[in-house]
Amino acid sequence: MHALEKILAKASGKEDVSAGEIVNAKIDLAEVNDLYLQTIKSFYEMGGDKVWDPSKIAFVLDHYAPAPSILSASNQKEMREFVWNQEIEHLFDVNTGVCHQVMVEGGLVYPGMILVATDSHTTTHGAFGAFGTGVGATDLASIMLTGELWFKVPEVIKIEIKGNLKRGVMAKDIILHILGELGTDIAVYKAIEFTGDTLKNLNISERMVLCNMTVEMGAKTSYIQPDEITLKYLNDRGIKDFKVFETDSDFEYSEVYQFDISNLEPQIALPHSVDNGTDIGNVKRMKVDQVFIGTCTGGRLEDIEIAAQVIKDNKVNKKTRLVIIPASNEIMEKAVEKGYVSTLIRAGATFSSPGCGPCLGTHQGLLAPGEVCATTSSRNFPGRMGSTEADIYLVSPATAAAIAINGCIADPRDYLKI
Repeated sequence: MHALEKILAKASGKEDVSAGEIVNAKIDLAEVNDLYLQTIKSFYEMGGDKVWDPSKIAFVLDHYAPAPSILSASNQKEMREFVWNQEIEHLFDVNTGVCHQVMVEGGLVYPGMILVATDSHTTTHGAFGAFGTGVGATDLASIMLTGELWFKVPEVIKIEIKGNLKRGVMAKDIILHILGELGTDIAVYKAIEFTGDTLKNLNISERMVLCNMTVEMGAKTSYIQPDEITLKYLNDRGIKDFKVFETDSDFEYSEVYQFDISNLEPQIALPHSVDNGTDIGNVKRMKVDQVFIGTCTGGRLEDIEIAAQVIKDNKVNKKTRLVIIPASNEIMEKAVEKGYVSTLIRAGATFSSPGCGPCLGTHQGLLAPGEVCATTSSRNFPGRMGSTEADIYLVSPATAAAIAINGCIADPRDYLKI
C-alpha cells in the first residue's frame, strides 16, 4: 500500500485498502472557514445538537479578515457564537491569518492524520505527510455531527523532481512549470506524491506551495514523505505524538512523471488559466498595475524575505501598487523583527492585516477593469481578484518583487546577483 492508503486504512479500521474502494474514515481535524456559515446551518438541519468532539474542530476567520461588510461581519458573529456555545477549542479569529498557515502554527497538523476543511487548498498539508482534502459545507457538517466521512481511495501519481534550483527560482516556479506540462485535469480525484532530490533543499514553506497547488491539477490530496526537514519543523513546534507511514516498496503508482529543474527559469502563468505558463523571458514587458505578495502560496516569512532581498534599496514603480499580506500574525511579527517590513514599506509597499485578502476578490486590493496584476496567489481566473475585465498573472514572490520595481514584467535574477 501507499502511505496515504495506510492512513485511510487505519482511520477506517481496515487492514488494507486499495484504489477505488469506498471507506468510511474517522477524521482527526475538521476546519471551517468564514465563507461557510452554511456548515452551521446544515449541522442543525441534520438534527445536530452537540458536535462530536470539540477538540477536533477548528474555525478560521481568514477570508474576510477583518470583516469588510456587514454581511461578513454578521456571518463571523454567528460563527464565534457557535464556537463558544459548542465549546470548540480552536477559534482562529481575524487577528491570526490564513487557515493553512495558522493550523500548522497552532500545532494541529502532523503526519498520518486526516484533515478535512472547507477549502480546496487543504491539499497543502500533504507537505507534512497528512491526508488533507477540501469538502463542501454539508460534508463538513456531517463530520461535525459524526466525526466521520466517506472517501474513495484515490489512485496515486508520483512526480519526481530532480536537480538544484537556480538563484531566484522558487517552488512556485516548479509547480507552475509542472502545471504547464501536465495540465489542470491530470489528477482528478487522484493523489499526487512529490519525490526526488530537489525536495532535500526545499524548506517546509516551499513544500507547502507544491502541495497546495496540486488541487489545480484536480488532485484529491497530496503527499510528501516526512523526512528530517519535516520532523525538525514539527519538533520545533512541540508536535511529537504522531505516526509516520511509509509506502511499500512494491507499490505501483498509476502514473509517474519526472522533472529536472536544474535549468528552470522563473515562470509566469498567463491569464486565464493556471496551466498557461511559460518562462518569464518569453513574456513582453507589459505594464503591471498591481503586485500582490501573500496568500497560502506566497505569504510566508521566506516569501517576504526574498521580496525584501530583491527590492533592497529600490523603490516600487510610481505607477504600480505593491500589496503585501502575511499569511499569519506570527509571520508578520517575525518579518517586523527581521526588518523586512520596514525595507518594503520604505520602498513603497502597502501591508494589510494577515488573511486571504484580495485572493478571492473581496477586499484589501481589488482590481479595476482593464488592470493587470502579478500575484503570488494560486489562481488567475477572470474575476478572481475583482473585475472580470482585469488580467491576472501568477508568479513567485521573487518575481513579484522584481515586477514591482519595474512596473512591468521583469526577471528577479537581475536583482539577485551574487
